[in-house]
Amino acid sequence: MWPQAVAIGLVIAGGVASLVMSVGSFRSLDETRAAYYERYQFADVFANMPRAPRSVLDEIAAIPGVAMADGRIAKLALLDISNVAEPASGLFISLPAQGEPDLNRLYMKEGRLPDPLSDSEVVVSGGFAQAHGFAPGDTFSAILNGKRRELVIAGTALSPEFIYAIGPGDRMPDNWRFAVVWMPERALASAYGLSGAISSVSVTLLRDASEAQVIDRLDAVLDRYGGSAAYGRKDQTSHAFLEHGLDMLRNMSTTIPPIFLLVTAFLVNLVLSRLISLEREQIGLLKALGYRNSAIAGHYLKFVLVIAAAGIIVGSVAGTWLGVIVTRLFGTFYQFPFLVFAKNPDLYALGAILSLVAAGLGASRAIRTAVVLPPAVAMQAAAPPRFRRFLEFLPSPPRFTAQPGLMMMVRGLWQRPLRTAMTAFGIALATAVLIVSLFTGNAIEQLVDVTYFMADRQDATIGFVAKQPANAVLQVARFPGVLAAEAVREVSIRIRHGSVERRVMLSGRGRNADLSRIIDTNLRPVILPESGLAISSYLAGVLGARVGDSVEVDLLEGDRRTVVLPIAALVEDYFGIRAMMDADALARLLREAPSVNAVNVSLDQSRVAQLYAVVKGTPAVAGVALKETALANFRSTLAVTITTMAAIYTNLAAIIAVGIVYNSARISLSERARELASLRVLGFTRWETIRILLLELTFLTLIAQPPGWLMGYGLAWVMKTRLAGELMRVPMIMQNLTYVIASAIILLAAALSALIVARRVNWLDLVAVLKTRD
Repeated sequence: MWPQAVAIGLVIAGGVASLVMSVGSFRSLDETRAAYYERYQFADVFANMPRAPRSVLDEIAAIPGVAMADGRIAKLALLDISNVAEPASGLFISLPAQGEPDLNRLYMKEGRLPDPLSDSEVVVSGGFAQAHGFAPGDTFSAILNGKRRELVIAGTALSPEFIYAIGPGDRMPDNWRFAVVWMPERALASAYGLSGAISSVSVTLLRDASEAQVIDRLDAVLDRYGGSAAYGRKDQTSHAFLEHGLDMLRNMSTTIPPIFLLVTAFLVNLVLSRLISLEREQIGLLKALGYRNSAIAGHYLKFVLVIAAAGIIVGSVAGTWLGVIVTRLFGTFYQFPFLVFAKNPDLYALGAILSLVAAGLGASRAIRTAVVLPPAVAMQAAAPPRFRRFLEFLPSPPRFTAQPGLMMMVRGLWQRPLRTAMTAFGIALATAVLIVSLFTGNAIEQLVDVTYFMADRQDATIGFVAKQPANAVLQVARFPGVLAAEAVREVSIRIRHGSVERRVMLSGRGRNADLSRIIDTNLRPVILPESGLAISSYLAGVLGARVGDSVEVDLLEGDRRTVVLPIAALVEDYFGIRAMMDADALARLLREAPSVNAVNVSLDQSRVAQLYAVVKGTPAVAGVALKETALANFRSTLAVTITTMAAIYTNLAAIIAVGIVYNSARISLSERARELASLRVLGFTRWETIRILLLELTFLTLIAQPPGWLMGYGLAWVMKTRLAGELMRVPMIMQNLTYVIASAIILLAAALSALIVARRVNWLDLVAVLKTRD
């Protein structure tokens, strides 16, 4: 029985491996994040303002619930790097004159902190330095407040504030074109005329403090300095993206492993039931000689435990190996000082316990059969199954009833309805797991198509350091290589419906914007209404709002009014949650002249070098987001991670398929060995004999496919729902090719199992089989 035992062991190993990989990767990220945040004093609340005196920190520190407050200067600026044509962006953050910052401290990878009296020394983010091959002593240029400065790298560092660092207008990290630059406060204040002032505040809270109350008090303090609304960790970009990645791993760890445990219980019950039926006589003899039921049960339980133990060992090793791969993948875009796969003993113990419980539950029904079997009954041959008339009573029986082999197959399945149903269910479950694993590839491609080709059709987005007059669009349109330009005005808001509220960006666009289009839930372009909001369908679900409902909107810029606006349309957006409205209506709402934060442009690719040169010399520009670069970064980071995990689960699902199909075929062979040998003796050829088994296997595999497709769609919907978050979602798209590939893999597993079984039929010792007592 070793092939069947191996098949069961592999299914158990798949369950343990999936659990160890997903839970271990989650713990690695979660524990590393917690330690990093604590050691390097990651702040709890953040706020920005154009300019505030440093003395305001004393007032902030006196707010009830505030443990510590730290102020700094934070400014976006363009970078000019030799041998790099595209303009890069840098977020410049001031360092105190003495020592390190109190909050959001730096982990130095190389070099040292800059000299507080230097005007040129800086520390750059580790990812940016690695992408360009920079080391301490290397130089690059930056345009600070309209003036070019040559900067010298004194060291490279990481910060808990920028584990996931993205530049202006980008969705994914781009270490080639975005850097965090820490500069002495004296030099940065001099460049921006902020001596004795700050433009950013970070706050940590006491253990029992109310974040909402602290934010309200902080907003009240900073309001007179033109501060934008404060926000907590959940709205801090780096933390929010990291939390989304952790949620994805957490949900995967509770979706896939239970399927393996269910299949394990099914296979153990299937194999052990047949083994006990074959050993009835031995069980009866042992009982007659005085062996207790506990001894009999213990014998078969040990048989199961040996298989389970082997599967647990293999699964633990494989899970550790896969976990290291997944952890490294996440480490490519999460910038941690260290990230090691967590090999916690309790995780392996959990995998072992769950596997043993599943195997034990699968064995319990079969072992109970052996325990309750009286010795006298066990020592006799089992009563033949009670056959019933099947189809022959019909006036015109189907033609296949005249085919002996086909009729034997149909009768065999009909006489064991429970086993037939369970085997078909197991094969359907394997098909479903394959479908849900393959689904992610389809979803990613749909996400890319809708986001980067249907909605965002611009070649680049030019962002400004601060809002500009509406005629800035005309100036950008005159840049070399620009074929078309469209304005974008964004303002931070809090949107509220009932008791639920979210902080989002409200984007104002032209009603007939063509470069960055708005796509509705039916994937059709939407013309913005003259009044009212268009919001993400996911945001509508979070708020519990529908088209026609009114929502409260807190404007977090300007005079900070609260207004009530109707929801005019729902749009499809797979990245983030946001609201949109007509640009002129937004200007009226803000009570300001039309203005822009950014400009979407379509480019003549033959003149982009000239455009880059002009952009680098424009002080008002904070950065340029390039669509092709953004798409390449998405495919090389997050898409690779998701599809890699999907490939892992696809291979694990193939193990389920082989395990179920092969064991079903072997059980069928062991049950019919005497019948098949009799047919051979009566003159049936090898092929005619083998065909009976192959027909049964083929029939079970084929009837399992439609239920498998339905279950696969349901599991894909569950996976899509559980992976959905406010930062990113995948669409529910299922291509026919997905069903075809999943069924093809199942049929291939069935074909391989059929070949193995066919060889065993060819090797049957007819005399020995006919002498065997059933």
